Amino acid sequence: MKRADKILNFFGNNHTVPLKSTFYYGWYIVFIGSLGAFFSGPGQTYFISVFIDQYIRDFDWSRSQVSTIYSAATLVSAVCMFFMGRLIDKFGQRNMMVIVSIMLALACFFNSTVNNLIMLFFGILMLRLFGQGSMTLIPNTLIPQWFMTKRGRALSYMAIGGFASSAIFPPLNVWLVSAIGWENTWILWGVTILIVFTPLAYFLVRNTPEQVGLEPDGYITPIRSKAQENDPSFTKKVESDWTFKEAIRTKAFWFILSCVGIPALVNTAITFHLISIFNQNDLGAGVAALVLAGMALVGFPVTLVAGRLLDRVKVNIILAGIFVLEIVLLMMLQITNTIFMAVLFALVWGISNGFERIALSYVWPSYFGRAALGSIQGLATSVMVFGSAIGPLPFGIAFDIFGGYKEIIWISLIFPIIGIISSLLAKQPEKKKVV
Repeated sequence: MKRADKILNFFGNNHTVPLKSTFYYGWYIVFIGSLGAFFSGPGQTYFISVFIDQYIRDFDWSRSQVSTIYSAATLVSAVCMFFMGRLIDKFGQRNMMVIVSIMLALACFFNSTVNNLIMLFFGILMLRLFGQGSMTLIPNTLIPQWFMTKRGRALSYMAIGGFASSAIFPPLNVWLVSAIGWENTWILWGVTILIVFTPLAYFLVRNTPEQVGLEPDGYITPIRSKAQENDPSFTKKVESDWTFKEAIRTKAFWFILSCVGIPALVNTAITFHLISIFNQNDLGAGVAALVLAGMALVGFPVTLVAGRLLDRVKVNIILAGIFVLEIVLLMMLQITNTIFMAVLFALVWGISNGFERIALSYVWPSYFGRAALGSIQGLATSVMVFGSAIGPLPFGIAFDIFGGYKEIIWISLIFPIIGIISSLLAKQPEKKKVV
């Protein structure tokens, strides 16, 4: 028996719906996907940063040492994400979600024992690989399997988990670390993942609607019922399934891939250096924190709007609009020197981020179907993580050379301009035109 088949048999290749309900089972899948996005938190910067400060204080490490290790571990995880995508295609989202959640819990346990820089490297590597990378990638490949016509709406609901994670974990971790210590806080989150998320993923997740006798968007049979005929939301959508090799032979694939890397690079750079930039603009750290919180608050409702809009408007046009907003954002960054301008900056950033979260997940299944989605989005996630790892470096170097950020912000404008061009050129390919 092949190893893949043994793994499938071990986890149980169940072909029945585990819960009976009056509505489409895909919405249960959306809930699990949102919960997965929430529990990606231990691998996210906003989660880890609380512990980084504790490491520096307890072990007398320099911030530059920790920053270097953090970037190096993130870069290694970026390389691994492509292979994680291939594993998703091979073993299925359900099996990988269970395995990854267990590995993320073990990563939390490992980080509770960190006491030297080598352990810190491997601890962060596991958190970034299984948390930031895999627990984000798997839901983003699972939801499109269950939805076509309503895909944008489903992805926007899934994104609620990510927004909740970024809002809840930072203040909660600060309180937990002060109450029970950073070691026990890591252990607590590891246990929580194993008790709460892993069983739900095991018992409730199914890879595709076809696996349980359904079709995407809630069809019961390939033939529409009379009720569906009278409901315009049930317009059946047909997609072409591409293999990974077929997809990478299209120009659209590489144009979209550049669109994935640019926001990660630019947004991470802004976030990482926002306090320093605002200090130069006579605004303090408190205002920078307000902007970050405001951006998340604006992004949440915008995401819901973006999901519905993407079901009606060509996704490459939406992507081009996102890059136009990034140009506006970079221009505003240079003149944001009042509270009013800071609030306006947070508003524009939140709108851009809300659309970006959904569009970059929506575009891949819309263009290349569901068959090789793990491999395709695995590579895209690698590019995203790579961009987030190197994004802050040019800003830091520019600050050391010029004593400020004005020059690097002007230079950075070239990236969203490239993004606009790439988006407009990334028209949906037709399979017969593959060369």
